[in-house]
Amino acid sequence: MPDYVPNEERYSQMHYRRCGQSGLKLPRISLGLWHNFGDTAVQDNARQLIRHAFDCGITHFDLANNYGPPPGSAEENFGKILKQDFNALRDELIISTKAGYPMWAGPYGDGGSKKYLVSSLDQSLQRMGLDYVDIFYHHRPDANTPLEETMSALDLIVRQGKALYVGLSNYPAELTKRASQILKSQGTPCIIHQPKYSMFERWVESGLLDVLSEEQIGGIAFSPLAGGLLTDRYLNGIPEDSRAAKDGRYLKPTDITEARLNIITELNHIAYLRGQKLSQMALQWILRQPAITSVLIGASKTSQLDDAVAALHCVELSAKELSRIDEILSAGNR
Repeated sequence: MPDYVPNEERYSQMHYRRCGQSGLKLPRISLGLWHNFGDTAVQDNARQLIRHAFDCGITHFDLANNYGPPPGSAEENFGKILKQDFNALRDELIISTKAGYPMWAGPYGDGGSKKYLVSSLDQSLQRMGLDYVDIFYHHRPDANTPLEETMSALDLIVRQGKALYVGLSNYPAELTKRASQILKSQGTPCIIHQPKYSMFERWVESGLLDVLSEEQIGGIAFSPLAGGLLTDRYLNGIPEDSRAAKDGRYLKPTDITEARLNIITELNHIAYLRGQKLSQMALQWILRQPAITSVLIGASKTSQLDDAVAALHCVELSAKELSRIDEILSAGNR
């Protein structure tokens, strides 16, 4: 692969928004490395995806200790790409990682203890060849660890210089509020929350978005396309190279029901009338929320990155269109 020369116009294509009350600006489109960056991925393709994302103005790359497969391999492979192409560009990147799911054997490789979180981040930094990450998240709540201990660990990690900012992922509304208040009292505010949010998964609208606004925390939605369902990918069957066909861990063929396809078809028609793809409309639908700073997309092709960035330049959804979308989604839940 030839030497990488970044696109000089990269920042003119992207919109950026402040993350909560912090001074940190994130791109409206961020790239998640949950899929397509482990050891089973084609590494030249992974490298090209990172290059192309940065050329589009996507500066934020999101990982976790267990991303792969196998766990840890996404961080290792991303670290190799950083060394190959981005050594001189570290100060233009926002790199995040997380810990909270099972990572290694024994009692210290999971949860929310100070032991696990500090050890996990040390391992992540080693895998990526970094001195620090920009954002470190607790990946999910842990009922077996006092919330004060988990938040104290996040505060410690910032004070140690291993992360610049901290965030939460998958925390429900009330727990997010409590965690945020603890972190504020320690002098290390939570600046970002990463929930699962899409047209098909709207739990955040029942309290969490309000808490994010009240606590001045930025939201970054993961799985905004519902694992690829909110695209035109499955309208005519399940393609052989699709996630549902190749990797049934998170999207199974049985998830693609006739009822769901009817909803997708109706949504796709609205997008068609707007002159855009369903995936673009689905991203716009989330980004319209004032509490949402960014959407976190996955990609296996550079064209998917182009489509996502182009969504930022589409006409805003009208009140009538939003109402019709709600009608379609509500009818599908009956």
